[in-house]
Amino acid sequence: MTKATINAEPLSMNLSLSDDEIRFRDEVRALVSATFPAPERYDGGRAHERRWHAALLEKGWAANKWPEAFGGPGWTPTQNFIWEREVTAAGLPPQVGGMGMGMLAPILFAYGSPEQQACFLPDILHDRVRWCQGYSEPGAGSDLASLRTRAVRDGDHYVVDGEKVWTSGAHRADWMFCLTRTSDEPKRQAGITFLLLDMRTPGVTVHPIISIDGRHMFNRVTLDGVRVPIANRVGREGEGWTVAKGLLTHERTGQAFVSLSTDLSRRIREAGRAPTGSEAGGLLDDPGFAGRFAWAEIELQALAITELRTLSEVSAGGAPGAQSSTLKLKGTDIVQRMTEFFVECAGPYAAPWFPEASGVEPQDVGPAWARPEVVRYFEGRAASIAGGSDEVQRNIIAKQVLRL
Repeated sequence: MTKATINAEPLSMNLSLSDDEIRFRDEVRALVSATFPAPERYDGGRAHERRWHAALLEKGWAANKWPEAFGGPGWTPTQNFIWEREVTAAGLPPQVGGMGMGMLAPILFAYGSPEQQACFLPDILHDRVRWCQGYSEPGAGSDLASLRTRAVRDGDHYVVDGEKVWTSGAHRADWMFCLTRTSDEPKRQAGITFLLLDMRTPGVTVHPIISIDGRHMFNRVTLDGVRVPIANRVGREGEGWTVAKGLLTHERTGQAFVSLSTDLSRRIREAGRAPTGSEAGGLLDDPGFAGRFAWAEIELQALAITELRTLSEVSAGGAPGAQSSTLKLKGTDIVQRMTEFFVECAGPYAAPWFPEASGVEPQDVGPAWARPEVVRYFEGRAASIAGGSDEVQRNIIAKQVLRL
């Protein structure tokens, strides 16, 4: 499926599945059906999450993007592509383990010591420890190089003081991977060090931030004299920026949202055909809506092919590089448009989830999908900021791709 040939002719890509890939797809579907037999559906709760993770562990698929040397299944980019499409369409997460599984683990593969790999990777694989990311700070979000959280050497420890903000899942996390400043250099990217910090350490305080969708997902974390063993430093002192860039490319590649947008597209087609209160017919009968939706689907297909190319490079030993910014930038735009289509399909039933429009508490009225999808619309507003703002992605593309 992903084999591309380059010669005197234009680049071509065979998008048909091979027999082996079809067998793999059927195997994925069988696992989903065996774990959650119809009509049961994955509900996102911890019990269902544990059941799904146990099934993945037994199958050897819990860390689908990890190298075989570290317990991964050794899948091809096409297998990963099939996996994410199939499980997302079934309403299941492609993997369990959060930021530890998809973001920290690749950094430990590349920069971690053998001792760190042996200490942290098994707990990530078995979902015994949850991680959060300590990057953004007040005044150092998109301009991350201006971070001010300070780590000072004291014997065999660093003493860390500072503040992190918009820290997703910090209230549930056991550990944090954290950027700190260990020295002041003329170039701000220098003098930054990557540390692994136990959230139970004295001096760590988590303050909730309630987001626009009404959920507690983000947090402000203050660090007051937190002692971190030097053994928990990843890479050399002062080289944290290099480590951080590697992590962000993996994060941004994962923020293409192709699987999510594909599933949203399918469900928009269902919602857009049904009457919604004041509408005589579904919105897909409206040429203007149908045209905008079709254009978004065309762009989604182009993004999916770009993601496959990037996955092919990664599987060959490369890093996502600046392509991850392209994926993140376009993926964010498409997934936000998909959530906006749902708001349009909901029509008047979207109003109860807009506090400024209704002035009332949410009520169960309208189509069953209206509330969760309008909540997703709210959540999606942050996608153009999380993982590096759109402006940052455009700067990366301008510098590293266009050489401006």
